[in-house]
Parts: sequence; C-alpha cells; structure tokens
Amino acid sequence: MDETSPPPSPAGPKPRSPRTPKGLRAVARAAGVSTATVSRAINRPEVVSEELRTRIAAVIEHLGWVPDGAARALVTRRSGTVGAVFPTLIQGDFARAANALQRELLGEGHTLLMACSDYDPELEFRQVRIFAERGVDGLILVGGTHHPDLVRLLERLALPVVNTFVFDPANPGRTVGPDNRRALFDLTSYLIGLGHRRFGVIAQSTRNNDRAAERLAGIRDALGAHGLATRPAHHAEGLSGIAEARALFRRIMAAEPRPTAILCGNAYLAVGAELEALAMGLAVPGDLSIVGYDDIEIMSELPVPITTVRVAGDEIGRRAARCLLARILGRPDADGHECPAEIVVRASSGPPPA
Repeated sequence: MDETSPPPSPAGPKPRSPRTPKGLRAVARAAGVSTATVSRAINRPEVVSEELRTRIAAVIEHLGWVPDGAARALVTRRSGTVGAVFPTLIQGDFARAANALQRELLGEGHTLLMACSDYDPELEFRQVRIFAERGVDGLILVGGTHHPDLVRLLERLALPVVNTFVFDPANPGRTVGPDNRRALFDLTSYLIGLGHRRFGVIAQSTRNNDRAAERLAGIRDALGAHGLATRPAHHAEGLSGIAEARALFRRIMAAEPRPTAILCGNAYLAVGAELEALAMGLAVPGDLSIVGYDDIEIMSELPVPITTVRVAGDEIGRRAARCLLARILGRPDADGHECPAEIVVRASSGPPPA
C-alpha cells in the first residue's frame, strides 16, 4: 500500500442508503419484476394489478426500503401531501372530520398536513401560503368566506381546494357539508311546532364565521315565517366556552318575560346553558327547553340529555378527501357533497310551560 494512501476504515465500506436507485433494483429482483414495474406500483398503482402491488409491497416491507419522495415528486409532479386548515380542533365536528380526512388520504398514499387558524382570516392565509410553498397537491379549508389575499393566491396557483362544513348547490365540487341555514331553520321550526313563541338565542360569534351567520339566518327565517322574532334582550353571542355560556344564559333569563326555549349555536354553549339553568333551579324542559348544534358525548350524558343538530363530521372528512383526491388525480367524482344535518331529539326539549 502506498504510504500516502488513507488507511481503510475499520468499520468497512459505508452501507448504501435504502433510498438509492440500487434499492429499487433490489426490490425488482426480489419481486421478479422490472424496475419500471416497481416504479409504476409506487407512483401509479392504479395501472398495476392487485397481485403485483401486493407482491411488491411485501418485498418493500421485507427489505425496509423507503422510496425517495423527492424523486417520486419529480416523476408524478405531485408531493403526496394535502394541507388542511381548521378553525380549531377543540370542537367535536372538526376533530372527527380531521381524523376521517387523515384516514382517507393515508389510504390513497397521501399525507395530511394540519394547521388551526383560530377563526383568524389573516392567520389562515399565512398558513395556506406556507402549505403552498411546501408544494401540497391540494387544500382542505372550512367555510366559504376567506381573506381576499387568500382567494387571489388560490386563483393564481390553481390549487385544487375543497371548502368543508358548507354546501353550495351552485358549486358542489368545491363544497362538502351541511346546509347550515336549513339545519337551524328545521330545529327552530321543530320548537315552534311544540308550541314555543318566546325564544332566546345564544349564538356562536359570527365574526369570521360564515357557518354561524348562516345558522343565525336560519333561526330568523323560521321565526319570521311564523310572525315571530327574538327580543334584543334575549339574544347574545359568545365564542364556545361553557363558562361564557352560563353567564350569557343568566343575562338572557334576567329579561322579562323569559323565553321558553333557548337555541344555542354550538355544543359547548348548550352545555353551559343547561348547567346554569339547573343551577338556577329551572326545570328542563318543564320551565325551559334548551337545544344546541353539534353533538359531543357529554350532551347525551348530562342530567338532562340535550336535543341537538348532529353534523356528520366524519362523513364530511371522508367525502372531502375523496372529492379533493378526484380533482388531484383526475378521477371522476361521483360522491354527493351535501351532508344533511340530523335533529337528535332528547329530553331537553318539550312543550312550553302552560
């Protein structure tokens, strides 16, 4: 050996990364197929038979090979990622939708990137811009109203977008969710049918929340159809806290004559209203009916289970994923995109006191 030559490494030759093209060739040899077939099974699985996909997947698992995402993106011109911005993940509907969305996307080989905007349009815009810079293949947003700069950005990038928890019959391919106005119109009409004429409303704040605004419009439409309206002193808006709802409920009930039914804009507002009603010694529904929107577990476990509008958040997540993937992959989209809300009648609603 030449004196100037470096000594051999005591650890031996450096192992090859499983992400190299030689890893691809090893998979092809073990599976008894060509490297092109392995590449197709990874990048375009729909053109490879199920038997071949299963065999290649088993070999990849056995060898522990990880396909190079950057290389795959160059071939497919897709990153395999989807960005989603939800206002919050505290509320039941959004959390259920996010879980279903992730499961559906993962089943199609896509990764979900998540962010929360806290109902702030500027923050939502910044998060979407970051997702776009990361090269996401598409976006899941909530609601149909967004920051003007966000709308212009999406138009410029031509990114596939699905707006969830709203439904626009004029644009079904971009919206997946319930008709919020119809849901509260029907719930209010149900209470009117029980005989109620004096209503209180603890609404979710409509600031930067078009779904809450639509629900409030549904209440007003139903009342107006019967020549009714809420008194200003019987209307209050909050965010989503139980403690806040208790304070708002007490304020509404201080105004005479008291309402005989309270409509609440979300689950936490309804829970707070009932807890405060019981603390004040009111009988629910003997003295007062209380109803809500959304259906979280505690609503059916309270001393008086709460009547509410149930929105199928998990179904919205699944349909949104399928709708977005159809647009990303150029597939036909046969799914219906309206997810009707359901009124779940429980013990908290009944006829008004005599």
